[in-house]
Formats: sequence, C-alpha cells, structure tokens
Amino acid sequence: MELKATPFKPEYAGQLNFYINVVDDKLRGGNDNKTIGLLLCKGKDEVMAQYALSGYNQPIGVSDYQLSKAIPEELKSALPAIEEVEEELSLLLEANKNKEK
Repeated sequence: MELKATPFKPEYAGQLNFYINVVDDKLRGGNDNKTIGLLLCKGKDEVMAQYALSGYNQPIGVSDYQLSKAIPEELKSALPAIEEVEEELSLLLEANKNKEK
C-alpha cells in the first residue's frame, strides 16, 4: 500500500507496479497469493487512473482519501506521540546514512 499526499499521477502506477514485482520476487512464498497493490491518493481522475493502470497484469487499485483532524478517542492511546515518530525517523535516517558510508 502506498499513500500519496498529492492527487493521482500516472507515474504512481508504474512505481507501485515496481514495488509489487520486488515483493513478489523477494518476499512472497510459494503458498502466498499474488501481491495486491493499493494506491491511496489525495484525489484522483478516474479516466487518468484507468488509462494508467491498463496493461498491467498486477492487481492494483487506486482510491482517494480525505484526511480528518479528528482521531477517535479509542485510537488516541494506541498511537505514538509525534515526538516518538520523529525520533524513530531520525534514527532510521541516521542508520541509513551510516550504512551508505
């Protein structure tokens, strides 16, 4: 699944198709079903999405989403604080930089 903060662009379909191929090759086991790609965009043009996806033999779906500022109370306690997310991302970025050296 890929989440885009912009409206759908045709190149997103190619990128998701690439990801699906990598997952199928490297992670999918013999008993696993085909990988399904889901692309969530902040808006989409149905015709553009249809043309962008025609010709792919991968199961790919495109949908749009709307952000909501309201988080249900029962989920708030299960979510990390923004500071925790930022710290984790910083650690991951630092680890990747060290790995590249």
